[in-house]
Amino acid sequence: MSVMSAIALYGVIWFMTMFLVLPFRLKTQGEAGDVVPGTPSSAPSDAQMLRKAKLVTLIATVAFVVIAGIILSEVITYDMIESLTRRP
Repeated sequence: MSVMSAIALYGVIWFMTMFLVLPFRLKTQGEAGDVVPGTPSSAPSDAQMLRKAKLVTLIATVAFVVIAGIILSEVITYDMIESLTRRP
């Protein structure tokens, strides 16, 4: 795996994890009872983005190490995946 492939893989994992973590513990302005004029009531009242970014970075780093380890150790290869998905 080249350095650019590793960076791309980490970026994909990080953003996928971010989209999964974003809705956790989300409290909307409507639920908080403090809707700012000009915003929808479904807008977050306190998104806690720094806390979520730290959590996402931790989870993505662990996932990247596991996935990169599988790729580099060749436990699963491209040929294995191709043989499973090949049409007869």
